[in-house]
Amino acid sequence: MDYVLTANAIGKSYKRFHALKNLSMHVPKGAIYGFVGKNGSGKTTLIRLICGLQNPTSGSYALYGTEHTEKAIRKVRKRIGAVVETPSIYLHMTAEENLKEQYRMLGLPSFDGIDGILKLAGLEHTGKKKAKHFSLGMRQRLGIAIALCGSPDFLILDEPTNGLDPQGIIEMRELILKLNKERQITFLISSHILDELSRLATHYGFIDSGHIVKEISAAELDHVCRKCLCLEVSDIRAFALTAERMGLEYHILSDTRAEVFSKTTVTQFVMPLAEAGCEVLSIHEREESLESYYMSLIGGKINESTVIR
Repeated sequence: MDYVLTANAIGKSYKRFHALKNLSMHVPKGAIYGFVGKNGSGKTTLIRLICGLQNPTSGSYALYGTEHTEKAIRKVRKRIGAVVETPSIYLHMTAEENLKEQYRMLGLPSFDGIDGILKLAGLEHTGKKKAKHFSLGMRQRLGIAIALCGSPDFLILDEPTNGLDPQGIIEMRELILKLNKERQITFLISSHILDELSRLATHYGFIDSGHIVKEISAAELDHVCRKCLCLEVSDIRAFALTAERMGLEYHILSDTRAEVFSKTTVTQFVMPLAEAGCEVLSIHEREESLESYYMSLIGGKINESTVIR
């Protein structure tokens, strides 16, 4: 598999504080990589390293196969666009003027392509309207438009839907999916809105206390988080024999507890168990969410004080 970003045992320390600890991660080419972690877990520190704003204390990382210590890394970073925290826009300028200013900063020879970028970001009809009069969603899309000026094929977005209303979130989602599909742009998206991230991501990296605790594809996560029937039974052996006979997928948890993953109704399963002399003591349906899966990884509990960022 081709990777846009690979990190190998990265560490980053600020005096006695260790922001990153032995962090390793892999962002596949063409992926929408959801970067999930609590506030202060190290997400922003890693993003700053990737963008060349800081250097790691230990370990290494590579962009498109080029190590960060190589001279060629400066050229490779031109393939990256980033919108970190608040988009860097000129509020007294129009959307078109903002893009022209970015073109000048990048040293591009002409303004060719600006109309296409504005249309792609849904800002082609903003005309002479100043950015200070834009909605928050429009400003976020303008930030992405500015990041697209250098024709990057890897975009890093830090909380792209933070503070947006439902319509703004939908527009941002559609833009990201469009850029990924039509321009084959790889995304690294840091977000604490896990429900929205689950609608986008093809891969996930879960970070806690400065290191990646799990990397998983969306397909693998769907398999882990699928619905199941959780049962407590009087005879686990009879349960297993009945499940095998019915061709059901199941998992034994203990001498009395098991999970059934195959699609079946309670009646279809409970009656054969009763015939086999196995009493069902309790039964309930479980479907793990992205949020609960993350919390189980870090050994935490979901409550109102938990901030996932």
